[in-house]
Amino acid sequence: MSYLNNTISGLDMPSMQEALVRDRIQTLHREAEEQRRVSGILRLRRARRDAERASSRLRHALLRLV
Repeated sequence: MSYLNNTISGLDMPSMQEALVRDRIQTLHREAEEQRRVSGILRLRRARRDAERASSRLRHALLRLV
């Protein structure tokens, strides 16, 4: 009977709390990866915008030399 009670009470299986903790950790990892992607996209957009501005300033400077 003791074995049956241990199995039923969940001692041989991961507890519900452990499963919830593992799920939360996986969710946090996914959210962190998503945030890294978003940050990378924002950095890329900012770099492109800065490059366009620099190109425009250079173009205007060269036109003033002519």
